[in-house]
Amino acid sequence: MNSIQHKTIAIVGGGPGGLPLARLLQLNGAIVKVYDRDINKDARVQGATLDLHEESGLLALQKAGLMDAFNANYRPGADALRITDKNAYILWDDEATPREETKRPEIDRGPLRKILLESLQPDTVVWDSNFSSLSPEGNGWKLHFKNGTSAIADIVIGADGANSKIRPYITPIQPFFAGMTAIEGAVYNAEVASPKIFKLLNGGKIFAMSDSKSLIVSSKGDGSLAFYPGFNSTENWAKESGIDFNDKAQVLAWFKQEYNGWAEIWQELFENTEYFIPRPQYCMPVNQTWEALHNLTMLGDAAHLMPPYAGEGVNMAMLDAVELAECLLSDNYIDTQSAIAAFETQMRKRASKTAAQTLESTATLHSPDAIDYMISIISGPHPE
Repeated sequence: MNSIQHKTIAIVGGGPGGLPLARLLQLNGAIVKVYDRDINKDARVQGATLDLHEESGLLALQKAGLMDAFNANYRPGADALRITDKNAYILWDDEATPREETKRPEIDRGPLRKILLESLQPDTVVWDSNFSSLSPEGNGWKLHFKNGTSAIADIVIGADGANSKIRPYITPIQPFFAGMTAIEGAVYNAEVASPKIFKLLNGGKIFAMSDSKSLIVSSKGDGSLAFYPGFNSTENWAKESGIDFNDKAQVLAWFKQEYNGWAEIWQELFENTEYFIPRPQYCMPVNQTWEALHNLTMLGDAAHLMPPYAGEGVNMAMLDAVELAECLLSDNYIDTQSAIAAFETQMRKRASKTAAQTLESTATLHSPDAIDYMISIISGPHPE
């Protein structure tokens, strides 16, 4: 008998870690609720496209019995990559480079979330549940939410992302600043609003790199595009810069100065964006450790936040869901604490290796050698 038999499980956060975990547990008869801060399933714009990896994101969908739904919603060709310099001169073009069929198909976050939500039993997700605190309740927990409601569970799992409010109940270890900031922007109806970039994008992704800076652009299935200038900075750059990020003219003026010498074509993005969100980049220490608890754990960015420059965040969260479900459902552990300890040990080992690679990748993509590094990565054998 597994250690969660007859126990109620509360997952805080309905993202790419929490939802697959809920699905995998429900498939095996577990009693699960997901508490999400969004008012409803349509409350938030979902960010850029995701490339799901065979050994992690796709594995989770396969185990969850959702590959047919994925195949009906993924975007063939969206993984096509163009690498350019600051003049938008194409130095690498997947379209022109023979390669094996991709094993990292792309899907937009919105459709992926929809697939996962629709796979759950009715009323599994409790919307408008912005977590505020935990208090011990018997052998489990009482969860308190900002709207005044509460819930009781035997086991709580934090799947609440980078600024996790569950994490401090498990460990005081904080993330450190990774030395750079990205700014998120989005252009709707890109073919009309940003025609030159839309043409250069060609339905895929652009990595533009020069002067130790990056500008990443991704197409989305709804006709919009997401873009991210990334640059080395101080931790509080966004506040100290004095820029009002609601004022496009101010951000464009900053871009012209900071990205001095970059071709005019890139300005199309900044002139037509719907919003700007500065995102200083953080990473959890690669050697973090803590003592396992019997009724509380976490996964995804809550457990091992890292910058996005290796494309691993969502894939790792989905693999965490697979491994945590396997440990909780296994007959090999005498109690939930042993199951959680086994999961966390395995997760930390895997995450620490990936975080080290990600930090190296982040630094190199924002160095003078960025283009050579990127081309060598994609044209050579893929690192394990």
